Amino acid sequence: MADLLFTVENDIAKIILNRPKAMNAFSEEMIDLWIDALQTIRDTDEIRAVIVKGNGKSFCSGGDIKEMAAGKGFYYSEEDRVSTGLARKNSLWKKVQRVPLLLEEIDKPVIAQLHGAAFGAGLDMALMCDIRIASEDAIVAESYVKVGLVPGDGGAYFLPRLAGIDQALDMLWTGKALTASEAKEKGLLTYVVPEDELETFTENYVKKIAEGPQASIRLIKRAVYQNQTMSLRASLDMISSSMAIATELDDYQEGVRSVIEKRKPNFN
Repeated sequence: MADLLFTVENDIAKIILNRPKAMNAFSEEMIDLWIDALQTIRDTDEIRAVIVKGNGKSFCSGGDIKEMAAGKGFYYSEEDRVSTGLARKNSLWKKVQRVPLLLEEIDKPVIAQLHGAAFGAGLDMALMCDIRIASEDAIVAESYVKVGLVPGDGGAYFLPRLAGIDQALDMLWTGKALTASEAKEKGLLTYVVPEDELETFTENYVKKIAEGPQASIRLIKRAVYQNQTMSLRASLDMISSSMAIATELDDYQEGVRSVIEKRKPNFN
């Protein structure tokens, strides 16, 4: 069985981490399959939304410590199996760091479904997603400092944007674990639901988004992320262009008609 499963059903893609015996710790195969899946999602217009989840008792425990100790895993590539800083840097750039860069190119909603442990790079992969839905049993931690590492996949970029600089440094310096409720208080999780409701809640949430006006949803996502580095004038200029595009689409006409006719819209 592959270390990562990728499926598309009813226009909804699912990326399922599939190393349950290793708490879904990253492997080189998993990262390669993750990259392939994200490229497919990015380039397939029919896909409307994405769910990222883990098999077994955890979402993802991050890097595989046993593989790292043996000089294996996503820190090394097949052609760079020598233990040098340059080889590790190049392998990070070619492998795991491609995941956040590809996610940045995807304008469809990406939802992380968390349960059990989400540690280190596992937590960071969830932070890269747009929405995070977690069960009450979820535990999250930036655990790099426990093994003398730094967040090499983008955690130092995403975490302070969600939790603030002081909270990010506290988590990264101490490696402490947070419960789901504590993580939600810090802005790391969007929803926390009972464990037995996680699957249904996530499926219903994503289905609702997938039934919405897709052009508007994708333009909104672009606007929100691009606004993080834009001036007000540039932002207003960009969003006026998006508004001009949206008002020429069939979904806009359907949305207006549905409000007037007091019915549920049927977006293309």
